[in-house]
Amino acid sequence: MAFSRQNRNELLARATVGVLFALLSINILQDFLHTGRVTGLLLLVSEGLVIVLTVIRRPAHFVDRSIRAAIATAISVVGPPLLLPSSVGGLAPDVATAVASAVGLSLVVVGKLTLGRSFGLVPANRGVVIGGPYALVRHPIYSGYLITHLAFLIAHPRWWNVFVLVTADTALVVRALIEERVLNHDAEYQAYCQRVGWHLVPGVF
Repeated sequence: MAFSRQNRNELLARATVGVLFALLSINILQDFLHTGRVTGLLLLVSEGLVIVLTVIRRPAHFVDRSIRAAIATAISVVGPPLLLPSSVGGLAPDVATAVASAVGLSLVVVGKLTLGRSFGLVPANRGVVIGGPYALVRHPIYSGYLITHLAFLIAHPRWWNVFVLVTADTALVVRALIEERVLNHDAEYQAYCQRVGWHLVPGVF
């Protein structure tokens, strides 16, 4: 019975992520065809990797199934697909926001490829990864998200987008801290934290 329930949860998580990505794809592609702005497309690539890695991820050693972890994960995952393109020009040239978004996307891609099958949505221990960008900060993927989200907001300034990203990215930071609490039971991760002290931004946080 427990196995069946776990399978249902996995299928539900993958279906939800897929539907949200489809909605984001429609909005972003329509904006690109209408305006030619590429910043949104870079965000789309980043979110697309979530689909792939969610499907191939390995089973977790331990999963935090608390209400707090579930809420933080849900808000941080659901938020970005709800972003809307703006009908007005951005606060900076598209080339500038595209470059910033590309930097964030590069960090996301490298971080996700480094994680590989250890990637997951809900805070869990799927193995400790310490190489690549993880030698600089504990959550390089989330750092990349913050950069791409900020670039998108500058390119598509709307009060709705401000609300969505402030809410989603606050949840993202909470999710990162919950993940650390889960992983902190692992001796290898404790040693890793002694070497890498920054959560998201070197020298800041």
